[in-house]
Amino acid sequence: MIDILKAKQVFKEYIKNYNPEDGKIKIKIAHIERVSQIAKKLAEELGLDEEDVKLAELIGLLHDIGRFEQIRVYNTFLDKDSIDHGEYAIKVLYEDRLIKKFLDTDKYDNIIKKSILNHNRAKIEQGLSEKQNLHSRIIRDADKIDIFYVLTTGDKKELYGELEDEKITNNIYEQFLNDKLINYNDLKTNVDLLVAQFTYVYDFNFKQSLDIIKENQYVEKLYNRFEFKNEETKQRMKVIYEELIKYLEK
Repeated sequence: MIDILKAKQVFKEYIKNYNPEDGKIKIKIAHIERVSQIAKKLAEELGLDEEDVKLAELIGLLHDIGRFEQIRVYNTFLDKDSIDHGEYAIKVLYEDRLIKKFLDTDKYDNIIKKSILNHNRAKIEQGLSEKQNLHSRIIRDADKIDIFYVLTTGDKKELYGELEDEKITNNIYEQFLNDKLINYNDLKTNVDLLVAQFTYVYDFNFKQSLDIIKENQYVEKLYNRFEFKNEETKQRMKVIYEELIKYLEK
C-alpha cells in the first residue's frame, strides 16, 4: 500500500533544496499541496477504493515536481520558454530515481508516469489502460481547479502584467469561437493567456469538478477582476464569458 504520510515527508525534505523565500517556489509548494488534496477529494467522490484514493493523492503530490528545477534554472513557469515540466518531473522521479524515496514498490509506476505526462498536455493520449486514463483525468481536473483558485486570488500584476490594456489576437479569438481549444504556442499577449485559461472549463472530465467551479464562482470572479480598456477586447471577453456561463449552466 501507499504510505501517504511518508510521501508527504519526503516531499517536504525534497523542497528544502530550493529557496523558501523565492515567491515562485512558495506558490508552487502551496499549489502542489492543494492539488493533492483536491485529487484525493475527487477520488473519494468518485467512489474509488482506498488504494486509488491514496494513489490520486500521491500523483497530486508528484505532478509538478519538475517545476522546482524549472524555476531554479529558467526562473519561469512557461514551458514554451524553458522545459516541459511534466516530462521533467518524470526525469526527476525515474531517471534520477527520486521515486524510490516515495514508494517501496514499482506497482504504480506506469500509472504515475502516464498521469504526470498527461496532466499538462492539450489532450490525454490514446491507448492508456483504464487506471492510467482514470488517474490522468483526476490529476488534470484537480490541477485546473486549483489554477482557477490561484487566478482568482493571486496578485493580478504578478499573474498577468498590464493585461487590461492589451488586445486579444485574432487567431486566439478565432480558436475560441471555432473549437474552444487554444494552442499555447500561438499566445502573443497576456490577455491571450487569460482566454486560454478560461477554456480550461471545457476540459474538465467529471461533473464533480464542474460543480466545484460553479460553487466557487471561479469564472465570474476571474472575469470581474479586470476592466478591459480596449473596446474590442472588452466585447470579445464578454462573448467568451457568456459562452462559458452558458456551458456551465448546461
